[in-house]
Amino acid sequence: MSPNNPPPLARIPQRTPAPHVPDAVLDRLARCTSGSLTTQLYIKGLRQPVLCGLKPLNKKVRPFAGRAYTMRFIPAREDIDAYGNLTTEPSADNLQWVGVEQIEPGHVLVIDSNRDGRAASMGNMLVTRMMMRGARGVVTDGSFRDGTELAEMDFPAWCTGVTATTRLSYHHVADLQVPIGCAGVAVYPGDVIHGDGDNVTVIPAHLAEEMAELCERRDDIEAYLALRVKAGEPLWGLYPPSEATRRQHRDWAAAGRPEIAPARPAGTPPTRDAA
Repeated sequence: MSPNNPPPLARIPQRTPAPHVPDAVLDRLARCTSGSLTTQLYIKGLRQPVLCGLKPLNKKVRPFAGRAYTMRFIPAREDIDAYGNLTTEPSADNLQWVGVEQIEPGHVLVIDSNRDGRAASMGNMLVTRMMMRGARGVVTDGSFRDGTELAEMDFPAWCTGVTATTRLSYHHVADLQVPIGCAGVAVYPGDVIHGDGDNVTVIPAHLAEEMAELCERRDDIEAYLALRVKAGEPLWGLYPPSEATRRQHRDWAAAGRPEIAPARPAGTPPTRDAA
C-alpha cells in the first residue's frame, strides 16, 4: 500500500464502557421525582432526557431505576425473520432470546423499536423471564403484546400501546448492548433509566450519584415550597426560592418540620363553622 492509500482500519474504535452505577445509588434515584431529575439534568446542559409518548401498562405504577441494557431493532426481512428461526438455542437470527438471557439484576431493558408500534416488541413470556432474572423494568418506543397480563404484573412495563401482532412481522433484533435511540433520546448501555408515575427519564451513568444527591435536596425543598404555596403565598421569591427562602427552609427543617396549614383558595365560600 502507498502512503496515500493506507489499508483500511483493522477494527472499529469502541467507546469506554459507562461506569457501573451501584444498586444503592439506583435505590436513591428511584425515590427521586422526574421533575427534579429533569430540572437538574437541564442545569447540566441535558435539555430533553424524557422518553416522551410512553405510558405504563401496569395498573399499579411504582417508581424504579436501573442500568440500561439496550436492544436495537431494524425492519424485519422475510428471508430472515421467519417463525422457524425462534430456535431453542442461541442464534444470530434470534438475538432477542439472547438478550433476555443476558439480563442481570438491576437492568432495565430499553428497546429501540424505531417508534414503530405495528408489531409487538415482546410479550408476557419474555418479560416474565426478565423479571425472574432480576430486571427492574422494560421500556420500548413501540408496542407490547399480552397487555392484559403485563398490566397485572408488579413489574414496570412502558410502551406506546398494545398489539397482538408478532415482532417477526416488522422487527428484527440487530444489536444488543449498543447505543440506541428510544423515543428520540440517546441511550447508552449502563445509563440509568428512571421511571415514576409521570415519565421515564435517561440519566447518564457518570452523573447518577450526583443526580441522587441534588434531587434529594431539591425534592425536599420543593415539598416545603408546595406547602407554602398551598398556604396562600405568592410565587415571588418563593418559587424559584430566594436565598432568604432557602434559609427559611433550613430553619423549618431544623425546627422539626412544623405543620404549615393550608389556606382556602380565593373565592371559596366560607365553611359553616367559619360563618
